[in-house]
Amino acid sequence: MSKSVAIVTGASSGIGRATAIRLSRDFSAVVLAARGGIELGKVAEQVRAQGAEPLPIDLDLMVPAAAETVVGRTLEKFGRIDALLNIAGAVPGVDLLQMTDEQWNAGMDLKLHGARRLTLRAWEALKATNGAVVLIAGNAAEIPTASAAAVGVINAAIVALAKAFADRGLKDGIQVNSVSPGPVMTGRRLSMIEKWAAAHKVGIDEAKQTLLTQAGIGRYGEPQDIAELMAFLVSPAARWITGTQLRIDGGEVKSI
Repeated sequence: MSKSVAIVTGASSGIGRATAIRLSRDFSAVVLAARGGIELGKVAEQVRAQGAEPLPIDLDLMVPAAAETVVGRTLEKFGRIDALLNIAGAVPGVDLLQMTDEQWNAGMDLKLHGARRLTLRAWEALKATNGAVVLIAGNAAEIPTASAAAVGVINAAIVALAKAFADRGLKDGIQVNSVSPGPVMTGRRLSMIEKWAAAHKVGIDEAKQTLLTQAGIGRYGEPQDIAELMAFLVSPAARWITGTQLRIDGGEVKSI
């Protein structure tokens, strides 16, 4: 394992957690940036158990100063940044006609602006290492619905933001891509299924199967499925992939 440092946001749960643990096999240090407390500490233990040095940073990326904190502490401790994986950001699935400005802005502040600020702050350090950046979007960028309007709008903005960073990265030697997962069985996904089940007065198992059938796929994704793609994108094997949106959804999106 070469001396290398990855920053993972949203590292206390779900896809972020799986990605941080997976990257501990490839990087000598993994910075864990998330709101998480005890859970963040548990992830740090798992990272350390696989031979990488963890740096857990418990903070809210909605706060503008958080980007400075994450990058500053990373450079102070390790002196470099080789990869940045922007995974934090749950967007509320509220109907288009019901969403308040506060709900729109909360999604934008964490998932879009949080990733934008952190990537900007880390840019010079990534330039020094010819590093790689991944931003997580989602299939809703391509299939927006009225019932979860902000999810589609913000994910589409993430894809566009990644394209813009990738364009600048061509000059600066930084690789930038976005990843759009389909339905992944995280704690948040399970909560959504439980709400759907309650609204339709059916059991959890029936709700899971019904929603899976509606998505037209064979199974729900697992966080580890996405983590493996993330690890590939920041590996030497993927260095000629940049400016690309990679869909990983079990075949949910049928369009070309």
